[in-house]
Parts: sequence; structure tokens; C-alpha cells
Amino acid sequence: MPKTWNIKIDNYFQANPNCIIATAHVDSFPTDLPLEPNIREANRKSATYRQIFDSLTTEPAKFFSRHSGIVLSANKAKPVKNKTELELEILEANEGGSDGIINGGHTVLAFEQAKNYKYDLTQARVKITIHIGLTEESAKDIALASNTTTPVDSRSKVNARGDYKFIKQYLVQLERAEDRKFRIAYYQNQSGAPRNAQCNVTHLLKLLYCLDRNKYNPDGNKRTKHPVGMSLPSNITDAETERLTALLPLLSQALWIEQRLYEIIQDHISSPRRKGSNDLASIDIRKTTLLPDSKYSFGFGAPTDLALPIIASYRVFLDNDYKWILPFNEFAEDFLQHLWNNYFRKYLVSEKTAGNTVGTKISRNQEIWESLYISAQSYLNSSLVKMVNSSKSEEPKVTQGANKRAKRKSNGINATTAPK
Repeated sequence: MPKTWNIKIDNYFQANPNCIIATAHVDSFPTDLPLEPNIREANRKSATYRQIFDSLTTEPAKFFSRHSGIVLSANKAKPVKNKTELELEILEANEGGSDGIINGGHTVLAFEQAKNYKYDLTQARVKITIHIGLTEESAKDIALASNTTTPVDSRSKVNARGDYKFIKQYLVQLERAEDRKFRIAYYQNQSGAPRNAQCNVTHLLKLLYCLDRNKYNPDGNKRTKHPVGMSLPSNITDAETERLTALLPLLSQALWIEQRLYEIIQDHISSPRRKGSNDLASIDIRKTTLLPDSKYSFGFGAPTDLALPIIASYRVFLDNDYKWILPFNEFAEDFLQHLWNNYFRKYLVSEKTAGNTVGTKISRNQEIWESLYISAQSYLNSSLVKMVNSSKSEEPKVTQGANKRAKRKSNGINATTAPK
């Protein structure tokens, strides 16, 4: 059912049939209006919020002239009580609506906090612009175009355009199929989502890009041989969505590789002879790391890109259609241990010894990406050779068995019907 909110006003005018502009009272302004159309949530620690709060509480009477106002979206709006109030009908998201605060989340948060601290706001006024009957696309478009005091990150803009829908839908299906829960931040200041960088939706996209053996192929003539220091597009095109959708079935394996690498690192720094000390570059034992899967957290801090070179090396085992050449479950753990013991651990130890501890610089070192990729090629070739040799060793047994059956048949006995 649609909900209604009443806003006390001094005056208003109809800017056009679908837009009302009014002067509203701050002390009675509803602070529980939905933030559905907004592209980010308010952050009480931000400079924007503090400036609005200070302006409101120090000189309430001047707030109207110092503030740009609040932009709202409503299904319906009409004056009531002798035109001293505006009644807004708000459709909730599950009713197909995108109504609420389009721009002004920090302002409404400042109203709420000032009321909680018992500030006298009776003289404070704010301009409100109410758009009536907007579609979701139109509301998001206004939210994106609104002038803001602080910049909106590109991730929030991509999310507002709906470009992450394909990955959201896939994660919902994955949660149901594998009985797991993901904690992913899709936009700025998202409540309920960890601030840890590994839980950012852009991190999931990076995991997928690392396994794109068609785009990042050292054996080809392309300049992009490895996804080192990759920058994600600010606009996900239809072609990009199609490519990422083809890669999505690999997300579970990418998450598993990252999780297992972190478990190996946890075991390494927790071993009895190293407890309380750390010989790995870019690992901070004073911090913690959360992974997108809500089951996993670790007692050390790691740069977001730490696992990317490892994950990228696994693309050697994929064909052009992003299918595993070898069964993933049969080689994944052994190969990861191989990379850790022979390359990655030694690399992190040597960087720590050399005094290089900045994680992003380490993970963007072209040499480690190349070394891991070459190691993966060698591992794959060795595995394929073993498979060929194994099949050849089976041939004499098969041939010998076939010859025996042929001899029986020549003696008038059918092996398949002979009594046991």
C-alpha cells in the first residue's frame, strides 16, 4: 500500500503540472522519507554533512538562503489543510515505485540529528522541489545530474544506471544454490555493507577480468597481456555486460582461490615460529580483512589486489569459451600450493626484506604476473603429458584383453556369454 507523508509549508507554486516547489518547515520535516531514488546514502562523518549541520544549528533563520534545497519524488502531491501542508503519496520499491529523496539525504540526516539534540529549528526553512509521477529511470537520471557538494564515486553512478543488475541477479541465484550470503557494497555509504575494499562490487568485477583469457593473452599480439592495475569502465556497455555474463560462472572459483590464498597466508603468519611476527610484504597483522562471502574474515590486513596475480594465472586452464581444460576441483588446490611455495611466498618475503611494503605496487609488478602465468603454462603442460602417458600405459592392457577375447572367439567361445 502507498504511504503518505505531510510536509508543513509557508507557500508553494506549481512550476509545471508535474512539479511543485515550496518553502517547508524544518522542525516538522519528515526524516523517515525513503532514500530509494538517491544514488548514495548519507554519511554523518562526511564534510558535507558537518557543513549542513553547522549551518542549520548555528543560524537556523538563514538556512533557507544558504542551502540549495531538497529534491523529492512522489507518486502524487496535493495541498491540504488550507494549503499549509503538502500531502505526498509515496510508492515503495516493491510496488514499482522509485519515490522519496532524490537529492538531500545529508540534509535530512542533519534535520534528524538537530532534532535529537533539541536544537530550536522553528525559524528554519528549506526549499523543496517535488517531482510527481517520475519513472525509476527519470528519478535516477535527476539524481545523477544533481549538483552535489562532494563528488559521487563512479561505482554509485554505474549502480544508479542499473548496470550492476546482471551481477546482482547472479549473486541472488548463487546464494540460493550454494546456501551462502554475500556482503557487497554497490554504492557510496551503503548501510549494511562492510567498508572493506574486498566487499566492493568493483572487486568482484576485477576477479572476473583476471580470468578473461581472451582479453588478456600474453601469447597474442595485444598490448594488454596481463590485467595489471586494471581500471574498470565507468559505463558498462551492452557488449561489456555480455562478456562479463559469460565470465560469471567462473566467479565461484575466483572467490574460492582468493579465500584459499588468504587461509594459506593466515596459516603462514600463525605458525608457532612466526606468531607475532610477519615476513610477508603488504600484509598487516594489526588489521583484519573481510571477504565478500560472509563466512570469511581473517586476522590480517591485505591490499585489495593481493590475490589478483594468482587468480589471473588460472586463466591458462581455460579455453576460448571460458571452460576449464582440466576439472577445476582436481587441480586447483595443488596448483595453488605450487604457486605459493615456489613463487608467491618467496616473492612477498623478498619484497619485505627489501623494504617494499606498499601492497598496490607489489601486486602491480609486471614480473610477478608474468612469472605466475609461465608457471601455470608449465604446470598445465606437465599435467597434460601425465594424462597422455597414463592413457598410453593403459593401451597394452586393453590390447592384451582384446587379443584374449579374439582368441576365445576363434576357438568357438563367446566371452560375453561364457559361464562364470
